Amino acid sequence: MNFQEFSSRIANIDYEKLKSEARICRGDILTMTTLAASGHPGGSMSTIDALLTVYHIANINKFNINDLSRDRIIVSHGHISPAVYSSLARIGILPQEEYIAYFRKAGSMYEGHIERSIPGVEWTTGNLGQGLSAACGMAVAGRVSGHEFDVFVFMGDGEHEKGQITEARRFASKYNLSNITVIVDYNCLQISGDISQVMPAMDIAESYKSDGWEVISIDGHDYKDITGALLKAKSCPKPVCIIANTKMGSGVSFMEHVSSFHGAPLSEEQYYKAMEELQLEPKLDYYKEMRKGFMWAAPHIKAENPRANIATGKRIMYAADVKTDNRSAFGAALLDLVKLNKAEGQTDIIVFDCDLAGSVKTNGVEKNYPENFFQSGIAEHHTAVCAGAASVNGVISFFADFGMFGVDEVYNQHRLNEINSSNLKVVTTHVGVDVGEDGKTHMCVDYIGLLRNIFGFNIICPADPNEVDTVIRYVAKESGNFHVAMGRSKVPVITKEDGSVFFDENYEFKYGEVSTIRQGKDGAILAYGATLYRACRVYEILKEKGIELAVINVPTPAYLSDNAFTSIAGYKNIFTYEDHISSTGLFSTLANMSLRKKQMLNITPYGVEEFPVSGNADEVYDMLGLSPAKVADKILKELGK
Repeated sequence: MNFQEFSSRIANIDYEKLKSEARICRGDILTMTTLAASGHPGGSMSTIDALLTVYHIANINKFNINDLSRDRIIVSHGHISPAVYSSLARIGILPQEEYIAYFRKAGSMYEGHIERSIPGVEWTTGNLGQGLSAACGMAVAGRVSGHEFDVFVFMGDGEHEKGQITEARRFASKYNLSNITVIVDYNCLQISGDISQVMPAMDIAESYKSDGWEVISIDGHDYKDITGALLKAKSCPKPVCIIANTKMGSGVSFMEHVSSFHGAPLSEEQYYKAMEELQLEPKLDYYKEMRKGFMWAAPHIKAENPRANIATGKRIMYAADVKTDNRSAFGAALLDLVKLNKAEGQTDIIVFDCDLAGSVKTNGVEKNYPENFFQSGIAEHHTAVCAGAASVNGVISFFADFGMFGVDEVYNQHRLNEINSSNLKVVTTHVGVDVGEDGKTHMCVDYIGLLRNIFGFNIICPADPNEVDTVIRYVAKESGNFHVAMGRSKVPVITKEDGSVFFDENYEFKYGEVSTIRQGKDGAILAYGATLYRACRVYEILKEKGIELAVINVPTPAYLSDNAFTSIAGYKNIFTYEDHISSTGLFSTLANMSLRKKQMLNITPYGVEEFPVSGNADEVYDMLGLSPAKVADKILKELGK
């Protein structure tokens, strides 16, 4: 909303009514946490005054919670869920009683930390330090798609010990995300005690100032102070941090500034004493009875994202004699998609980079469509969340990085993205052994093993530029989180035996399906990504020795359809060939399916068994026993030849 409307809302606030509602919220907080015998009442009570005020002022209500122009309220310290639920009930988004009765009850949607599936909750949090990154993602999504709104971020003081917040602050300052207002609940306590003792060097206000933010300090329990600061923030031409000086457990004398109430509920005796002090009717027995009647009916419904309209365009084809790297094919496809969808007025595609645009080939978008490109610098933790949060706010997000940084380093961030039902497209280069001289620290040989642990995260490893182009257009169109992994080096175009392009204009990528590159009667060698063309060389070596192995491309090594498994299971001898840890890659997928289906397969894995050394990629493959010649020799011995 514009400044005039914002100031008008503040002018119309009934402060006495607000104070009364906050008192009721404090009672709700104590009732639900005592009832559940767990939770975080202390921080909920220190935050409630500012939180409730913002919910009353912001452009958010039960009628516009799916409107892309609504304001966003993000609560980074998600453990103050009692304060969030009670505030949402006060503004009519949540029903008045069930969030109290069913708080932290198994099967209830009112979980211990806030979930995006709750109406009015913008981002699932609990892993501290990620809320500001999510706010940045929402702000840039609005900027690119042309939707104007304010983003309010509530944060704990202790969580500022996390480095990701520094990454997010600098990003917000660089891109002048002046529609972001941070409110820090500065109660000076965390689980281990006083924040000045836990981390003495931390100065929250100075940290924000040094990163280019405006900082305002207020009494976090004074409603006029709160609204005055919000009004100043609205008129400020840069992002603002409001330091709200508060008291842990505010409103109940024996709870105030006592760190033990950070994460511990009151006893029933303490509860009745607190409710008497708040001059509220204790309703613990009423809610106990209501809680007994709770019945879990069905799994929670995931939060829905805005519908995306993506034009995938016409494929870029690479001839059989072309030798280029897959990352360049990715860059070309991405640039084409951004250009096409801007021209046709479809859903915007935005690209996030971490100081590697030239290497991961996002520099084409950076040069031609800078408004769709966001350079975060060396700040992977922030960028993973920022890109994920943007993807649920009306745009399609691509986050490109090296495998070690875009997967290994930010596993927790991607886990949170999936919990938030994000629609993120993670594209990493420099995965597997095909990294070269950079050595052990950069050889991401565990990306399949890691991401297969995140429910719903899809993994695709295309083998050549033609398959890359097909896959990038596919993931842009499909909803959900995808990881597209590729190596560094130039690779040959995969061809049919007659020399024509295999992944031609008739090729259609289907998740979980496989394709046979070479026919063979003596068994099959399964490969993907950088090992597929090497598998074709293994085929040639063995064919000269009278052995015919089928070469099967498995671009989704963490998931196979039943049809794909059946087609593979028909071979007597099966060999997996991957530049990934063999025990957690494709071999693991086949072994699991074999046991689940009670259909034993004769599988021999060839993969990475130790951290690779630094050197030319082909030389490193050879040292690991993964060069085509050495794999062929191993297969011969396995077959007794």
